Parts: sequence; C-alpha cells; structure tokens
Amino acid sequence: MYHFISKAKLPTVHGDFDIHVFENENKQEHVLLSHGLPNDDLTVIPMVRIHSECLTGDAFGSLKCDCGPQLNAAMKMIQAHGCGAILYLRQEGRGIGLTNKIRAYALQDQGHDTLDANLMLGLPADARTYEMCKEMLDHVGVSRLSLMTNNPNKINELKALGINIISRVPLIVGVNPHNQDYLNIKGTKMGHLINHQ
Repeated sequence: MYHFISKAKLPTVHGDFDIHVFENENKQEHVLLSHGLPNDDLTVIPMVRIHSECLTGDAFGSLKCDCGPQLNAAMKMIQAHGCGAILYLRQEGRGIGLTNKIRAYALQDQGHDTLDANLMLGLPADARTYEMCKEMLDHVGVSRLSLMTNNPNKINELKALGINIISRVPLIVGVNPHNQDYLNIKGTKMGHLINHQ
C-alpha cells in the first residue's frame, strides 16, 4: 500500500510539472510528475508514461539504453498534449537494483546480451512490479489513459490492475550505435514493439 506524502511545483526545461511523492510502509518511494491534472475535460485522455528509474540513462546520459531519451520525450509530449503524468518508479535495472545492473553491464562488456547477462547472474529478465500505479493514478484523477510504451507486457500488467488503457503511444527515441544490440534484444527476446530500422 502506497501513501501520498507531499506535492510541490517543479519547473523543468520541458515545462512546469507538479511533483508528487508516494511511500509504502517500508519507506520505498515513488514519484509522479503531473501536468494539467486533475482534468475535468472528459474529451481529453491524459498521456501517461510508467518509467522505471535508470540512474545511468536518466542522470548520466548513458548511450547504452534509451531510458533518458524516453523520459525526456515523454515530458515534452505531455507538455504538448496539455495533460498527463509520468510515474517514476524506483525500480533500477528492471527491478534488479543498481549494483546488479552494473554487474550485468560488466557481462555485456564481455559480449553477453542484456537478457543473458541478467540470467547469468541468477536474476529475472524483468523483476518490476506495478501494483503502486493504480493508487498513484487515482490520486491525480486519472481513470483512463494513453500509455507511452513499447512494452506489451507492461500494458497487460497494468490492465490486470484495473487501469483503463485507451491506446498505446510508441516511444522510439534515443537510438544510437551503442544501444542498437540492446534494443534488438528488447524486440526479439522480450517482445517489445520496436521498429527502429
């Protein structure tokens, strides 16, 4: 069970957001950035991105993934749309944590792909959970949404939680020579809907 803790204004390079912090009984924190919410205009469907924390991509500008460009693109798209949210989930490395993510990176440096590296460490391909998302979206009055994602599994998991996804918005950005293999693996082995050729 996650509880709302606090909210503040957050001006960014992409525009103004409200930042909301949620916390569970174990003091694990997740963040929601919102713009134009709650929205009383039922003809406007909020755009939402469920984004898992990626220190290397979001903060350091790593080219090994597409996380930073996805986050920035989502912020821009929400501002342009006028209504939406980013749920920033503290689930580094698809839920395996920063230390294990860097261990997996070391194996990738030896030639293993992103999925095999996790499995070689005895870790799941994707350990993320989304049970907090419904409470966070309810807090800002979002009962239906357009989801910015390339991951059909994320859509299925959110729908199973009772979240009403009206449409999927592709988010294919940040493709570069350093993450080409990573993106190929997401497409061929993990079922992501990526057509970046």
